[in-house]
Amino acid sequence: MTHRAATRPVRIGVQIAPQHGSYAQIRDTLNEVEELGADIAFNWDHFFPLSGDREGLHFESWTMLAAWAEQTSRIEIGALVNCNSYRNADLQADMARTIDHISARGGDGGRFIFGTGSGWFERDYAEYGYDFGTVGSRLDALAESLPRIEARWARLNPAPTRDIPVLIGGAGEKKTLRLVARHADIWHSFSSPSTLEHKLGVLAGWCEREQRDPAEIEVSVELRHRTIADADAMHALGATLFTVGITGPHYELGPVRDWLAWRDEKNAG
Repeated sequence: MTHRAATRPVRIGVQIAPQHGSYAQIRDTLNEVEELGADIAFNWDHFFPLSGDREGLHFESWTMLAAWAEQTSRIEIGALVNCNSYRNADLQADMARTIDHISARGGDGGRFIFGTGSGWFERDYAEYGYDFGTVGSRLDALAESLPRIEARWARLNPAPTRDIPVLIGGAGEKKTLRLVARHADIWHSFSSPSTLEHKLGVLAGWCEREQRDPAEIEVSVELRHRTIADADAMHALGATLFTVGITGPHYELGPVRDWLAWRDEKNAG
């Protein structure tokens, strides 16, 4: 199996990069993104800007997500993605459960998505005193953490309001995609259409080994530098969650509007 037709509705995520803007700008941008009808608002889990002035303004992910949970009422929220290395696994589970409850409205369940990955930005590790290790050791740590997180969710009182969706970012074929097959509800990558087709074949192989139906896993891709033709091609392969990134200091929403119109056209068809 190398590809599959999309069976889920198309969703648009907006990654509001927590860099180069004031928190007031981020708060206002989140309001606008929710009002425009985006499905998910993401930030990222870093301590310094990833582009532009590397000493520029920047804010921390998890505390921001708790504020977003209280501020919003409809949109789902999460990090794209949390860095597993920065926090104890059981603490991550408890933080996620708490944000899940903060985000719940009335009798509805929470809106938190637990996006996670093994980490990669060495400056974060060096300046905050974490052991950078190797790509392999960080992936091994993520593999150890995910069962602990799931087990802690089962023991917490109160329990999460819903089965918190797990999003795993990355496309490594030997370890990451196996973790996706074993644990993820959503798989996120930066793949091109041709690469995505190949990776989906690898993921299907891991799903077979893990006795998992690959159709259970939502396929998520980035829209940065992608054309409508690219997005159409990835949708034809099975991608249904498409994320557009915006960054400070101006947080331009034009691309968000354009991709939301594309989403609506896809879902209407």
